[in-house]
Amino acid sequence: MSVVTRFAPSPTGLLHVGGVRTALYSWLYARRMGGKFILRVEDTDRERSTDEAVRIILEGMQWLGLDHDLGPYYQTQRFDRYKEVIARMLADGTAYRCYCTKEELDKIREEQTARKEKPRYPGIWRDRTDARPGVAPVVRFKNPLDGAVVVEDLVHGSVTFQNTELDDLIIARSDGTPTYNFCVVVDDMDMGVTHVIRGDDHLTNAARQKQIYDALEWDIPNMSHIPLIHGGDGAKLSKRHGALGIEAYRAMGYLPAALRNYLVRLGWSHGDQEIFSTQEMIDAFDLPAIGRSAARFDFAKLENLNGHYIRNSDDQSLVTQFESVLDYVPDGADLKVKLNDTTRAQLLRAMPSLKERAKTLIELISGAYFIFADRPLEVEPKAAALLTPETRALIGKLRTALEAVTDWRSDTTEAAMRNFAEQNNLKLGAVAQPLRAALTGRTIEIVSPG
Repeated sequence: MSVVTRFAPSPTGLLHVGGVRTALYSWLYARRMGGKFILRVEDTDRERSTDEAVRIILEGMQWLGLDHDLGPYYQTQRFDRYKEVIARMLADGTAYRCYCTKEELDKIREEQTARKEKPRYPGIWRDRTDARPGVAPVVRFKNPLDGAVVVEDLVHGSVTFQNTELDDLIIARSDGTPTYNFCVVVDDMDMGVTHVIRGDDHLTNAARQKQIYDALEWDIPNMSHIPLIHGGDGAKLSKRHGALGIEAYRAMGYLPAALRNYLVRLGWSHGDQEIFSTQEMIDAFDLPAIGRSAARFDFAKLENLNGHYIRNSDDQSLVTQFESVLDYVPDGADLKVKLNDTTRAQLLRAMPSLKERAKTLIELISGAYFIFADRPLEVEPKAAALLTPETRALIGKLRTALEAVTDWRSDTTEAAMRNFAEQNNLKLGAVAQPLRAALTGRTIEIVSPG
């Protein structure tokens, strides 16, 4: 059997890290098994879906390097197919039209809540064949009234739901538009999806979807419901924990390779290995190795991992990524106009030193400020405080020592500075800090994003 996985985001908001991890796991499994990876945009919620959200999804996936083999497909382009399947279900009695009004359903829910019952549709139109003039009906799936549905999950094992807990699901709204759980079944069947990987908040949906699969006499794909991502305090992931859109991580200067590496380890492990190349991830990833406990998002760990990737990145690739991130950061446009052959060459020469101190591309930008700064420099107050008459005189003497360096490299200039400091009975910092202030107008302090 050829493996087919899919990532099916809804374009109703930001593409969060939880969705990105789902996409990553689905992409990795397809790549490991030599299968296909589908990108499908689930845009049936036309009131909330936006073109901007679609753009963010497509650009985010491209930036992350999660290329799709098929798609992107859009559910709004498949309405004729959904109507065809709904007509079949109405004909064979596995679905029916319900003419209850919103007011009637609200009253039923209020009465059930007052009796401390779980609100559910009581099947009023389940066995009726008449119509109700003036009321546009919804179409409901005729769920079994007794027994249980069992979802076989590759992460959680067998998960059982009593049918009494699942009421008759609406599969088409009164305006004819199909609903999520129904569309997912038809899409996955038509697209040949063999493995569904998604958050475990979809487990109840899996039970509803299995009933639809059974009614249509279709085989259900393999299911893997992965635990959600929590914050470091164990609470549901929020913006303060890191529940930001993928564009925010890009703007904060994280590398896509580092973000992939960090997210793959949020819920999956391969021995004690922490650092994975993309090929190592593909070779090692497997669904049974996904844990059942919620993973915890830790910005400090992500930042440290990102620093590792920056230090080990090719200098030219960092220059390229440095330039690309300017489109996403405040004042980036001001720096971008100063990029030319000269400043790019200076940035490339400085990169070996800059990347040793930076954990993000934003810190690289901060460290490289002196290359793009207008002259004469605008000196920050902290830097100005270092430029006393004594340190200015010291820098003058240091210039003579540096002029004697013939092979101008970071190690040779550092050695010259150390010799100068020793000869003047000074610590290296007493020389380097004023020099940095004079050359860059700043101190070494860098404020990290996040």
